[in-house]
Amino acid sequence: MILTVKLFANLRQGRFKVRDMDFSEGTTVQQVMEYLSISKKEMAIGIIFINGKRANFDSVLEDHDTLAIFPPVAGG
Repeated sequence: MILTVKLFANLRQGRFKVRDMDFSEGTTVQQVMEYLSISKKEMAIGIIFINGKRANFDSVLEDHDTLAIFPPVAGG
């Protein structure tokens, strides 16, 4: 299945901004993150969206989904 993966802020470093990627049916968000070497610890308070809706590590992706991964954000 084809997914569009979008990375934001420092997650782009050494990776990419947007890329269409091929994964097996039933792939989870966590499996995509592992493939991209993004650790659960690194994303402990990050934000994940599938097709504009909030998702989590165990969310199962479907063909033609758009996965957007935002790192933890600091502000003040």
